[in-house]
Amino acid sequence: MIGHRMPESSDLMASVEPKLQQVFMTSQPVLIAAATGTGFMEGAVRNTVNKKALNCVNGAFSQRMAEITAANGKANEVYEVEWGQAILPEPVAARLASGEFDAITLAHNETSTGVASPVGEIAKAIRALPNGNEIIIIVDAVSSLSGAYLPFDEWDLDVLFTSSQKAFALPPGLAFCAVSQRAMDKAKTVPNRGFYFDFIDMNKFLQKHQTSATTPISLLYAADVQLDRILAEGVEARIARHVAMRDRTIEWVMSKGFQLFAAPGYESTTVTTAVNNREIDISALNKFLRTRGMIISNGYGNLKGKTFRIAHMGDLHLADLETLFAAMDEFLG
Repeated sequence: MIGHRMPESSDLMASVEPKLQQVFMTSQPVLIAAATGTGFMEGAVRNTVNKKALNCVNGAFSQRMAEITAANGKANEVYEVEWGQAILPEPVAARLASGEFDAITLAHNETSTGVASPVGEIAKAIRALPNGNEIIIIVDAVSSLSGAYLPFDEWDLDVLFTSSQKAFALPPGLAFCAVSQRAMDKAKTVPNRGFYFDFIDMNKFLQKHQTSATTPISLLYAADVQLDRILAEGVEARIARHVAMRDRTIEWVMSKGFQLFAAPGYESTTVTTAVNNREIDISALNKFLRTRGMIISNGYGNLKGKTFRIAHMGDLHLADLETLFAAMDEFLG
């Protein structure tokens, strides 16, 4: 252990930051915090919303973003589609064209439903609006970044955040957030940005290779090692591996008579949500899987029992999935 204001800590941050930028596909700063993704959900709206946010909701975690926006006293409007459907560019652009919004929030990968919305297409449609360059695009990539294609600079996004414990395959407790110059400039105009997630303050410390609050040293050591592994595999190769795992999982789900919850063409590369149309006992299945050192997720929230979720992210490979499917086959008979 080292002190978080010691030169060795700054050296560690200086090692981690450029590697994060490669994974985020950006030249912009990637803020680091001892937090979960929910922390940057709050930080994003506190720093960038002056007028009104359009909260796009298609599942439990995008709904959380809407709740956080309201809880922080920000004016907001919820645009919700049926869970299992993706957020699409045309209706979003039509709503934002009114000029009353200065920010939009959406989940790239809605963890509860296994739906990946076309963020690149949405961003392109927003920037094409007369007021498009004034709108801050906030994207939750908690369960997708490093397992899905999300080029921050190319898609002209403003705030893109994730957590360490999903596709990064790290222990929980770290959150990473890329912030555009547009968003940084906007933050300077926003009063009451809060303290812990003040982007301006966080970026000031980042330029000195420090964090504004106590640096989670142990977790950063792990991140430094894992980022080396990710870059050694190659970001594109890592994404391709996730796509292959997604496709195999979908194949297995369909072959066993289950249905996919996600709308066709918008299936997540990191988690597959299956409809429990066979009405299997998911608790009993997990009790069985635990004897083999494995577990899957029940449906989230009001989808519990009605769906189940199979994660295929991080350091998992096709061989791991085949082991899981063999055990599930044994349970299903």
